[in-house]
Amino acid sequence: MSATKGQFFKKTASIHNDKATATDSLSKSIVAAETIAREKKTEALRALRLQQEALEEPKAVKPVKEKKKAVRRTRV
Repeated sequence: MSATKGQFFKKTASIHNDKATATDSLSKSIVAAETIAREKKTEALRALRLQQEALEEPKAVKPVKEKKKAVRRTRV
């Protein structure tokens, strides 16, 4: 019976790796939840804005006044 590398050097999950994985998955779930909440809020605000715009009367377009040309004065 010969000694193998697997008998002496078994891989074990490191505590740091487990903590990093847990933190990563938790942060991704928090970001996903915030994104969903933001999209819902945006849709609700958009619907309210469109509803409000539909109820308002269109504003009359004001005629644009012509700008006066600037008078150039020269130094003597």
